[in-house]
Amino acid sequence: MDRSPVRDLIVGLFVLAGLGALAYLSVRIGGFTWYGHGGLKVSAAFDETGDLAVRAPVVIAGVRVGEVTGIALEKNFRARVDLDLDPKLELPVDTTASIMTAGVLGNRYIELQPGGDEKLLKTGDRISFTESAVILERLIGQLVYGVTKGNSSQSQPATRPSGL
Repeated sequence: MDRSPVRDLIVGLFVLAGLGALAYLSVRIGGFTWYGHGGLKVSAAFDETGDLAVRAPVVIAGVRVGEVTGIALEKNFRARVDLDLDPKLELPVDTTASIMTAGVLGNRYIELQPGGDEKLLKTGDRISFTESAVILERLIGQLVYGVTKGNSSQSQPATRPSGL
């Protein structure tokens, strides 16, 4: 079989395109962000984080604007979540942070809802208004407990007055 320089060039370009696609997928799946570390660094305290993880996305209106950089337990037994946000972002001090779930059983992320205050958050500030994660197991437990409790009070026989 004769070697063809055109065929070798085409195969080489195809291999390079495949390697480029693998590199792109590795960066996208790895969660690399162009603004990296050095943006607006704020924190928020939550009673319950669920399974929120470091590098979880932070979104506003469905648009990714940052990521979770750390989760630690404070002395008052609340979870402190550190956020690294886009440096161009200007958030009012009355912004609300909520831990949400993607789908029914999906990954957790933080959703920010900007407020209307004129003062802006600065690096090192804390988001005061937070909404903790809803834990599906607790909801199911409350539902089961509520149904059981409701049925037990209805299942007791009614007592008749003794005079009848």
